[in-house]
Formats: sequence, C-alpha cells, structure tokens
Amino acid sequence: MSVLRRPLTEIAELLLRREMSPVELMEDTLARIDAVNPALVAFVAMRPREALLADARAAEARIVRGEGRPLEGIPLGVKDLEDAAGLATTYGSVPFRDHRPEQDSVQVARLRAAGAIVVGKTNAPEFGHTALTKNLLFGVSRNPWNLERTPGGSSGGSSAAIAGAMIPLVTASDGGGSIRIPATFTGCFGHKPSYGRIPHAPEDLWPMDDTSVVGPLTRTVTDAALHLDMTVGAHPLDPNSLPHPGVSYRQILSQLPAGLRIGYSPDLGYAVVQSDVAEIVGEAVQVFEQLGHHLELVKDGPPEPGRDWGLIGVFQLLGRFQALLPEREHEFGRSFIQSVKLGIEMTPARFADFRRRREELNRWCAQLFDDYDLLLTPTVPYDPPAAKGPLLAEVEGRPQPRANVGSFTMPFNLSWHPAATVRTGFSKAGLPVGLQIVGPRHRDDLVLQAAWAFEQARPWAHDWPEL
Repeated sequence: MSVLRRPLTEIAELLLRREMSPVELMEDTLARIDAVNPALVAFVAMRPREALLADARAAEARIVRGEGRPLEGIPLGVKDLEDAAGLATTYGSVPFRDHRPEQDSVQVARLRAAGAIVVGKTNAPEFGHTALTKNLLFGVSRNPWNLERTPGGSSGGSSAAIAGAMIPLVTASDGGGSIRIPATFTGCFGHKPSYGRIPHAPEDLWPMDDTSVVGPLTRTVTDAALHLDMTVGAHPLDPNSLPHPGVSYRQILSQLPAGLRIGYSPDLGYAVVQSDVAEIVGEAVQVFEQLGHHLELVKDGPPEPGRDWGLIGVFQLLGRFQALLPEREHEFGRSFIQSVKLGIEMTPARFADFRRRREELNRWCAQLFDDYDLLLTPTVPYDPPAAKGPLLAEVEGRPQPRANVGSFTMPFNLSWHPAATVRTGFSKAGLPVGLQIVGPRHRDDLVLQAAWAFEQARPWAHDWPEL
C-alpha cells in the first residue's frame, strides 16, 4: 500500500523512527497532488515546491538531532476559509481573491508548532454556504469514490484530499455539518468538537455566529485524537474558547466505559432518509449492543432547525458584505448572494423566535442526555448528490424538510454538543454511509472513545478508492 493511503499516525511514526524521510514524503505528496488534483480539484493554491522541500529538509534535520515533534514533516492542507500566512484566504469568493492574511489561524499555528508543513489551501464553497464544494474562482471539487458526485461541503476540498490519498492532514470547519457531511460522503472520520474546544481566531469581527467550529477530518479516529491533542486549549483572541481538557484524547481512546445507555433516532422526528442508508445505519448501531451497551429507540425529536439556522447565518453575512453591495454584487456567486440578501428578513420578532426555538432545542438535548450517555443517528440522509448539485429536494419521492442535507447535523451546531461521523459501509450506489455519534456537551472524550470502539469492530482505515 502507498504510504499516502496510510493513517496520519502511522506516517508520523514512520518519520520519527527514520523509516521514511520527510523529503521523500513531501516529494510523494507533491507527485500525488500533481497526478490527481486536476480530477478532484481538492487543492486551489500551493506554496512553491522549493520552499516545501526546504521545510522538509529542515524537518529531517530535527528528526536526526532527536528533536522531532509529534507532526514533524507532515504535509498539511488548510481549508480556504482559514488563514495560513503566505497564502491567500479567498473564502472561495471573487471579491476576496487577493485577501492575504498576515498570520496563521490559531489552529494552523498550533499544527505548525507541532511540526506540520503547510502545503496549500483546499477548496470550499463561497464562504462555506452550502454542502457542495464549488465556486466561481476555482470550480467544482469531486468525490474520489465517484467523480460525478460531490465530496460534500463546506470542507469538500479537505475531504477529497484525505480520501484521495493526496495528503495525511487537513483542517476543516463545521457550522451546520461542514466537517461531518463531507467526511460521510468520502468515507472519512470527522469530529465536530464541542463549541470552543479548538480556538477559532483571529477574526475581523467579534464572533456572534456561535455555531461554527474548527476540527479534524481524518482517515481514522486516532488521527483525529492526535489532531485535537495538538490544537485544543484556550486562546485570548477567542472569548468562547475552552480550557485545555487536561487529558490526551489519543491516550484515552480505549477507555470507553462499560454498559452505556445509548439512544438511537433514525430520523430525529423529521428527516427523510434514503432507504438503503436507513437500513445500513440501523444495522450498524447494533455494534454497540454487541459491545455490551444498552440501545434504545428515541421516539421524539428536537425542533427542525433549517429555517432558523439559515436565517441567522445570512443575517450576519449580510452585515459583513453590506458595504460591498450593490457595486460588487455581480462578483459573488448568484445563489450565494441571493441567500445572503435574505438576511434583510431578520426582524426583532424573528430573532426572538429563533432564540425561543433554540432554547427548546437546548431543553430537548438536556433531557436526552439525562436519559442517555450517547445519541446515534444517520449522519446524512442520502447519497452524495451530483458534483455540481443541486442538493436533493426529495428522496425516493418523499419531500425533504428545509434542513435537507443537514437534518442530522445542524441541531448540534446550535446546541454546541460534540458529534462525530464514522463510516458504516456503502450504499447500493457504492458510496460511503455514515453513522453520527453525539455526546453530552464538552464530552469530546466520550464521543471519540465510542467512535474508536466502533472503528475497532468495523475497521475502515485501509479501504480507500482507486483513482
């Protein structure tokens, strides 16, 4: 098997044991990107080759001196909604094509400090507004399992890069499912951390949109735990960032408590799920019973979040872009800017309704996690749509609710609960299917432990598509 198909943790160990050189790894990475990126459009900007090889040589020298850090010499792709000094952060948007930040995001800075080498930027839909990855600047990203399908969004470039064996480490973010949806569509592991677990900074506006987090999108659960170990902990520029949890997530993965009470909801009371996806996930949840836990069907669901989630998001984007309108409106993607302009519909009454329904969601979650230790659901209700879209309005002739592709993911952005997706198998179309594991607020450890236990029972780490 090519080393680029192996998990991050295995590659890191090969480097630190000097069984592979960071220079060899970088050369293999660049060759792979050259070979498959024209088909996948995962990367949209690259640092110069000579600079990357110089960084790899410096990493090799540190390893030889016995000074290798946990991610020493590991190539890193950064989602184009996040800052990496020296590269443009375009947000996939024409008016921002020349936006060049002067410093890294906190997450990128911490990954660099652990030894990772930033290679380039990965594609994202304009300002992350949809679960398809395409934009006017860079075009359409595609799914390595089927090039006619989307790798999801908004972290679609990152998910395509991981599943396409282009790079072992990426950054991703999730405001309504943007880690979990692309991870599901490409068969990866994705973890949306508790809100504030990894600092989301610096920002040009005080962060009032409190649904988006940054986190790992990886080949394995252990890879994600390593990513988190390198990036968690408070930062003064993020007022919502959480203190360090005081543990290494990687070291406690195998410590899942026995006899957990686990709730399973096949639809959260409103989602319309593709029949083979429902069957696969319904079979997969039985793994936890086989592991000795107590599984019970959850009969009620939270308020359907689609309208609230969408309106609050575009309201805040409208405030960000209003100075550019109408003179530069034509430079934005048509569907994106039409959605943003709907933010004008926000009124005090609607804002109060949004807050009221969010409190209903909070109370539902509080009761749920009083009854259960974990919640299981499908991650996404249907197969990846076509690469160019649209998202599905109906499944097998049944209309989808407004939340649609994010039916299972959005609630837990609004509620701040940690949630992960694990690969459970493949649909009749031969495309990956995901199971979502949701935990109590701030219990990222428990979610990761449950995901790791599932992964040990149903391993997927070495099964990736041929391109």
